[in-house]
Amino acid sequence: MNISELQKARYAYQPKLPAVLQKDVKNITVALGEPTEAVADAADVKKLFANTYGQPVARFEEGTNAGAGKKINVGVILSGGQAPGGHNVIAGLYDGIKKGNKESKLYGFKGGPSGIIEGDYVEFTDEFIDAYRNTGGFDIIGSGRTKLETEEQFKKSLAVCKKIGVSAVVVIGGDDSNTNAALLGEWFKAQGEDIQVIGCPKTIDGDLKNEHIETSFGFDTATKTFAELIGNIEKDSNSAKKYWHFIKLMGRSASHIALECALQTQPNFCIISEEVEEKKMTLAQVVEDIVKVIVKRAEKGCNFGVGLVPEGLIEFIPEVGALISELNDLLAHEAEYYATLNGFDDQAEFINRKLSRDSSYVYSSLPVEIQKQLIMDRDPHGNVQVSRIETEKLLIQMVEERLNEMKVKGEFKGKFSALAHFFGYEGRCAFPSNFDSDYCYTLGFSAFLLISAGLTGYISNVSGLECPAGEWKAGGCPLTMMMNMEQRHGSMKPVIKKALVELDGKPFKAFAEQRDVWAVETAFTFPGAIQYYGPDEVCNQPTKTLALEKGGCCGGEAKKGCCCC
Repeated sequence: MNISELQKARYAYQPKLPAVLQKDVKNITVALGEPTEAVADAADVKKLFANTYGQPVARFEEGTNAGAGKKINVGVILSGGQAPGGHNVIAGLYDGIKKGNKESKLYGFKGGPSGIIEGDYVEFTDEFIDAYRNTGGFDIIGSGRTKLETEEQFKKSLAVCKKIGVSAVVVIGGDDSNTNAALLGEWFKAQGEDIQVIGCPKTIDGDLKNEHIETSFGFDTATKTFAELIGNIEKDSNSAKKYWHFIKLMGRSASHIALECALQTQPNFCIISEEVEEKKMTLAQVVEDIVKVIVKRAEKGCNFGVGLVPEGLIEFIPEVGALISELNDLLAHEAEYYATLNGFDDQAEFINRKLSRDSSYVYSSLPVEIQKQLIMDRDPHGNVQVSRIETEKLLIQMVEERLNEMKVKGEFKGKFSALAHFFGYEGRCAFPSNFDSDYCYTLGFSAFLLISAGLTGYISNVSGLECPAGEWKAGGCPLTMMMNMEQRHGSMKPVIKKALVELDGKPFKAFAEQRDVWAVETAFTFPGAIQYYGPDEVCNQPTKTLALEKGGCCGGEAKKGCCCC
């Protein structure tokens, strides 16, 4: 296999671990805190997770670990969309298992959760793992979005685990995938089985976080990759001075990616979906805000610029969000009849008959292509596939129409020529940054320690991430404490609650303080490519979001060599 020089160098990179995890695994114990409660709908969540609800938060510290040297077989699943660093979670898990007992085995279930159901797996070896250390992608075993929820699926998973002697399963995924993990772990417990289930927090979207999960892995690398591309486009825009670039950024629900990229690149506008929802803005009002920026810059002779649009924006516009919610329920409850309809015209007629008056009006007012995109097949979790909705093109079309109206009235004398971009897949499989390489390896190593402590229904977590890796604190927290009940496929289901952008949080406030200046001035910044070697402030810098949320590793006081000041 031909490999690049960077790939060779990254294979040799040794991820950094928190100080406590650098000890012999037999000398790392787990300290347990107080019982926990679900973040919302506690009574309903408790009923569904009678065997795993209310467990305490776990922290690793120096001490005796009698279970660390036990010979075990563990299975691992990569679930959902790719995120940089997934290979290092597996590498950290593998190394932890082998440090405990060289006879222990790690199996990779191929193609996501379907691998454990169908018994499609591979046994990892040193040579196998070494070929993927510190590299991007999920190609080591592949991923998938199969929803684990039926009795039949659980029984098949159990049979596969028993066949190869697996006593623990690690699920690497986002909120829906870790909900799968919680359901599987609960089912094993309810059957009296000793098979443990541990999760790891993955998603470039950044919406799997809370007081214990400070960030999901992949967010650091993906946002830095997108910021490089945005910076390149900003440089091009300022060079050509004739195009407006509308850039849609991946992030199915929350706007964390758009906000982080805005903080890194200072575009002329950046829409934050959560603010749109909070202000109950209509689609027309969103367009009007963009138009104001374009007009102001045109008055300065600047008929160019860059704007960022979150992938999930359309769901946060109240009128469209209500429409999507109705469509989700309608397509779930009427799936059998809907499947018999031939062509878009028949589908649209049926939908408009079934929707409420307000939603029918909104649906009919949208361009036909957007109408078609809104009724595409849902993902396995019942979510509309927002990545396939061309929101950036919708906004360009509506902005252009509004500017043409203003031209006729003499209210706009500038020029408007726009280009659309969608950045998402470009960042999902990038070479992980040093931060994600270290963080992911720590998450995987921690998953082994949670297994060795006999725990199940937990997710690996690391805190103090604004500090150097050696100062991080590792452990795990119960999956049930992150859950609430939400409507999926027309019925209430337990799911891990998404973390949206907090409008009173430091990252958004930092953005809000500057955006009016960025709107008019050409204040672009150019982050450049991710650096892997060099001084800490260049190659080990955390995201601006994390540094702002945590106050930086120096507490906000600039110090020489500090990675966040």
